Amino acid sequence: MTFKRFAIYYAPPAGADWTRWATAWLGWDMEAGCAIAHPDIAGLPAPVDQITRTPRKYGLHGTIKPPFRLAEGTSLGDLEVAMERLCASLAPVRLQGLTLTRLGRFLALCPPQDPAFGALAARCVRELDRFRAPASEAELAKRRSSALSKTQEANFVQWGYPYVMDDFRFHITLSGKLPKAELPPVIAALEAQLCPLLPTPLVMHDLALVGEDEDGQFHLIHRYTLSG
Repeated sequence: MTFKRFAIYYAPPAGADWTRWATAWLGWDMEAGCAIAHPDIAGLPAPVDQITRTPRKYGLHGTIKPPFRLAEGTSLGDLEVAMERLCASLAPVRLQGLTLTRLGRFLALCPPQDPAFGALAARCVRELDRFRAPASEAELAKRRSSALSKTQEANFVQWGYPYVMDDFRFHITLSGKLPKAELPPVIAALEAQLCPLLPTPLVMHDLALVGEDEDGQFHLIHRYTLSG
């Protein structure tokens, strides 16, 4: 399969109950590389397909290094070698857990801020950045159309994405932007069906290299164990 962009994700363990449920909620299994049926949930203000349409193509994940095109002179093989070496130097991460969180008008699972995890994410962004092609003029214009702080603007110029380093906030997206009136019933459904399955603590044993296919769907290429 040919990929047009790559990213570094935390991909929840495929066999966990919460992973299976949340993957079906989104409707795309990036590990299997296929669409799957949504759960049948009563009382929602809109079909699950509509609620999850925006994040679906990315699969169930938390972004560590955002999607990027390969820089000239680099290859997927080079990236895989660098990813393996980096993860061999990083220790597993233990977070207190995940909480269903409203971020603006979309919903996500978020852990408490953790300096050690922030440092891991920063290393991934920094040490793999030689594989990232510079943003195109169209990408620059699109991102700058949103209001960025000075720090976010500096991040964007240096790292190709505003919300990294000190502005990094790990989250696992569960919905697109929803009308305010639709948020409470969606929150209630997720609190009833997903939240009881969430692990406490959450231990991250690996990171995933993922690729975006020509249709815009993301696929898990390989998991790399954090063994440092």
